[in-house]
Amino acid sequence: MSSPLLDQLITDIRNGMKAGEKERVTALRTLHANIKDVSTNVGREPTDADFATVLAKSIKQRQDSIDQFTAAGRSDLADKEITELAWLKAYQPQQLTEAEIETLVRAAIAATGAASKKEMGKVMAALMPDVKGKADGKLVNQVVQRLLP
Repeated sequence: MSSPLLDQLITDIRNGMKAGEKERVTALRTLHANIKDVSTNVGREPTDADFATVLAKSIKQRQDSIDQFTAAGRSDLADKEITELAWLKAYQPQQLTEAEIETLVRAAIAATGAASKKEMGKVMAALMPDVKGKADGKLVNQVVQRLLP
């Protein structure tokens, strides 16, 4: 069983090759190679969950690179990363709003019975399956810290 997201990625690589979009094809092939690496390591076909995990990591790497290039005054390199980031985000599921994250955090706090920031790990462990790939981990962490006494 193949991942529909992976099938779409392969189709987009082929279409990019036909259209002569070298930079886009390179970025998408890199994502494809990273996904294949993960599936090889676990010894099975990649799932949508594997795809989402690798995609989130790739997006975070691009965002970190953009921040570093911008701080160093290298707008040419930052612009390249911004373009690649846009291509990658096309595969990302709809992101949760901060209000939706807050609702999920409140439910996780109630479910775990967490009463202080010391129990933040329990809340995050309960929460991550619901938000993985759908929200930035840093934002989720900030909301949890804000809502725990």
